[in-house]
Amino acid sequence: MSDEAGTSIPPPGAEELAAAGVPAGGLEAAPSVEEVPDDAKDTRGKHLGALLRNVWVLGLAWTVAIIVLIAVGTQAGFGFGAAGAAVVLAIALLIVWLLASSRAASDFFNAYAAGRGLTRVSGRSSLPPVTPLLQKGDRRYTQELFSGTLPGGVVGSLALYTYEEASTDSKGNRETTYYHFTVAVTQLPETAPFLSDLALQRRFGFRFLDSAEDAFRSRQRVEIESELADKKFEIFTGRSDELNRARQVFTPTFLVWLGEEAHEGIAFELSAGALVVNIKGHLKTAHELDAFCEGAGVIARRLLEEAIE
Repeated sequence: MSDEAGTSIPPPGAEELAAAGVPAGGLEAAPSVEEVPDDAKDTRGKHLGALLRNVWVLGLAWTVAIIVLIAVGTQAGFGFGAAGAAVVLAIALLIVWLLASSRAASDFFNAYAAGRGLTRVSGRSSLPPVTPLLQKGDRRYTQELFSGTLPGGVVGSLALYTYEEASTDSKGNRETTYYHFTVAVTQLPETAPFLSDLALQRRFGFRFLDSAEDAFRSRQRVEIESELADKKFEIFTGRSDELNRARQVFTPTFLVWLGEEAHEGIAFELSAGALVVNIKGHLKTAHELDAFCEGAGVIARRLLEEAIE
């Protein structure tokens, strides 16, 4: 984008993305990748064995179990005491299992980041609310965040993302629902003058309800002459955007890729130059993460091709 004097103006959201640590964006040649453990379970056995051999872990577990055995046994009988001690040991084993799983997951994500040349931020972090998905919920956060040139060539961030919605029932009980997504976020400022808003989302509900639902939408539905795509996706663009421009993005080749080759649940949102490709659930294997990032690369390239054509 530029002003009347020709000065470059970043699209809305670019500064928020930069502040959140998302790289400047765009596409590069797909980076080479190194062999890494395929998932978060690969080193769990190693950590489990180490914890079970740790004298402090064993000593604490058995000490608590013996205390429960004696305390309960003297009060209610040693049968109950033995049962209590067994429960203590079972709880200790569960804690050890969870610790081993957590350490194995950390091993995997560290190895994945190193093998793909990415910077990893572990623990809760945030992404700026630059598209509708990143604006949903009462609380929003990432649990794993990787930044750099992703497999597939997208320069941006890959995240295991969650948003929460809190509700209260008629009795006043509060409940939180968690929605998990894997997202790839990048900046494509060249697309902002072409289309302000473009979204491809997984189809929900029946097609015969589309017209009734569209009456309440703030965006325009983009109709595509593809039965396969129409069954799987819904496409929307901004109220002020040109429908023909949106349709031009979805070439026959791109539609075939979306319908037959891309991950079944892939979707994307393009808003003021910010692209968020997403899929439901947290992907936790190298194969799945690589395939998702490569899909994000296909989508980003297609959007850029049409925007600069």
